[in-house]
Order: sequence, then C-alpha cells, then structure tokens
Amino acid sequence: MAVPKKKTSKAKSRSRRASNWVLRAPARSVCPRCHQAKLPHVVCTSCGWYKGRQAIDVD
Repeated sequence: MAVPKKKTSKAKSRSRRASNWVLRAPARSVCPRCHQAKLPHVVCTSCGWYKGRQAIDVD
C-alpha cells in the first residue's frame, strides 16, 4: 500500500476543508417582463410573474 512520506500539517488540511465554506453571491437572472434582477426559478418580486403567467398579485 502507498504510505504518505510526510505528515500533512493541520494548516494544510484545514485550509483544504475551509475552501468549501466560502460564501458566494447567489445567481441572478433578469425578469423578461419587468427587466429587474431576480433569482432563477423563483417568482419575480417586483412584478409577480413566473413562466409567462402571473403567479402572485403584487401591489
């Protein structure tokens, strides 16, 4: 069996694990009806439309 030649330091292993904890900005798309930024696959908060129909009534 293969055996590591040197011990992996705590800093090396922890930095490798910490790379998965990075906060990234959520994806954004543009509403085709009102051209406002919105989350993909979610009802537009400014006009209330989703997939070509009005899903919620926004006043």
